[in-house]
Amino acid sequence: MKDFHTFAICAYGDSPYLEACIRSVTMQSCPTNVILCTSTPSPYIKKLAKAYQIPVLIREGKKGIGEDWNFAYEMADSRYVTIAHQDDMYGKHYVEELKQAVGRFPDISLFTTDYVTVKNRKLAKGERLEGVKRFLRIPLRIPSLNHLSVIKKASLCFGNPICCPACTYRKEEGFQENRPFFNPSFRFVLDWDRLIAMAKEPGRFICAEKPLVYHRLHPDAATNSCMKEHLRFEEESKMFALLWPDCIVRLIMKFYQRAYDSYEISG
Repeated sequence: MKDFHTFAICAYGDSPYLEACIRSVTMQSCPTNVILCTSTPSPYIKKLAKAYQIPVLIREGKKGIGEDWNFAYEMADSRYVTIAHQDDMYGKHYVEELKQAVGRFPDISLFTTDYVTVKNRKLAKGERLEGVKRFLRIPLRIPSLNHLSVIKKASLCFGNPICCPACTYRKEEGFQENRPFFNPSFRFVLDWDRLIAMAKEPGRFICAEKPLVYHRLHPDAATNSCMKEHLRFEEESKMFALLWPDCIVRLIMKFYQRAYDSYEISG
């Protein structure tokens, strides 16, 4: 792999937010690579990609978010890869912060940042939850701790405080030969499941607590659809079961059910 970093944009359908995402990753303060991966090619997607001179890589086969993410991960020919969601945007210094972090800590396996949630309506309860997530990420900002498996897992044991599109993964060559990077049997917790697995392996989790990602929630977003289908509850229960005894899982999920309305967006 000859390049340092790639934004691999996962595009599905004809999102009205796709161009804003493309613009944000192509206008970084540091040069980087950008590819656009899709299983639903269309004139709209091809037109935008041509306008910004981005290669379009088309995935054939079964539809699914896990399959899309694994394809994007595999297609990125670089040491680090960010799976960019078509509805989200990135601050222009995201890659610059990544380079600075890798320069200080070459053993980074995960780089992430703070983020701003963009949604149709603003809820105070949602803001409180973002504060909790920042608290859970505190160990990831301490260099003397954030390489330890117990600390990495501790940051994940009360939920996933790391925003999926804010994640940059150190790409492991040959990983796909053994198993997919993301478990395609999940639709909502693919990133959390991957982080739990990575927490057990060598490598440092670094968090730059700066809002360098703008994560959009809207009625058609995957997060919202998973909420309505109760899939989020089922999959998050499975993640907690990897970290806690059953009795603790049931207690945690009672609190989670009360918090779900902070993320559900009405049309």
